Amino acid sequence: MGHNKSSFLKHPVEHIDISSFDARPIIDSMSKMSFVSRETANAAKIYNNMLKDKNCTIFLTLAGSTSAAGCMKLYADLVKNNMVDAIVATGASIIDMDFFEALGFKHYQGSQFQDDGILRENYIDRIYDTYIDEDELQNCDRVIGEIADTLEPRAYTSREFIKELGKYLKSNAKKKGSLIELAYEKNVPIFCPAFTDSSAGFGLVMHQERNPNNHMTIDSIKEFRELTEIKIQSKASGLLMIGGGVPKNFIQDTVICAELLNKKVEMHKYAIQITVADSRDGACSSSTLKEASSWGKVDTAEEQMVFAEATSVLPLIASDAYHRGYWKDRTSKCFSKIFDI
Repeated sequence: MGHNKSSFLKHPVEHIDISSFDARPIIDSMSKMSFVSRETANAAKIYNNMLKDKNCTIFLTLAGSTSAAGCMKLYADLVKNNMVDAIVATGASIIDMDFFEALGFKHYQGSQFQDDGILRENYIDRIYDTYIDEDELQNCDRVIGEIADTLEPRAYTSREFIKELGKYLKSNAKKKGSLIELAYEKNVPIFCPAFTDSSAGFGLVMHQERNPNNHMTIDSIKEFRELTEIKIQSKASGLLMIGGGVPKNFIQDTVICAELLNKKVEMHKYAIQITVADSRDGACSSSTLKEASSWGKVDTAEEQMVFAEATSVLPLIASDAYHRGYWKDRTSKCFSKIFDI
């Protein structure tokens, strides 16, 4: 009792800046250790090999809530510095977190032990130990619907719609430098195969409710074909996967899809997955990387599973790669342009 919303939303999450510290000495030391330390160092080595390989298209996949937990700027910096070429993510990572903060809203440090009934009374949503103002989240939903209202009524891929969000943020962002806005500027396509499982879904439902006979919709089949086209046009490919789930499976399946289209493609040459999921239930949030090789999706020559909570190891891997500087010699692939007709 005695709580009000402002008393909970006092300490905004501050997003880590991989350029502000040099993780190379830590990664070098971890390579001489064991367990998750050595796995992390090997993952960093594989990521640097992706960056050094001029033929390699790097796919970043995002699942879970690491953007809300402090990695939002990290992902934006990977795009800004030409360290990834395409992104496959959950709708929540892109809309509820990145677009949400670009509108000027914030995520807040909280507690996983807080009474959730009290949070609900104050219209505060909880992601483990992080809080979100539900009123602000619903504002985000409404903006999505309003943007949809301005578009030609037809089927769009999530990539096309997110590109429209990037265009909107160029003029309307309260916080510059979001992942969506930078991807728009850098021609890095973002795909969300389960797009409506997020604030985007609420916003698009409101859009269709207002325009029952003349509305936009999402074509997930076309976007699978678009993502497969990027794989087809890539001489080699590498996966940097945070979490698993739909984004991980979606990008891995491009190899199979290309084969079914009678296109000759290689398995993904490099692969890293950072996850806390368990493989004993037959899942590991969409199979271990070695298991994926049995499906013809991932080559096992350079793959690393890192069983760790991503916010604890990803900043080290990304900072190490940033400071080693192999990204400076990469040519931007600008894959968004191949869909501009």
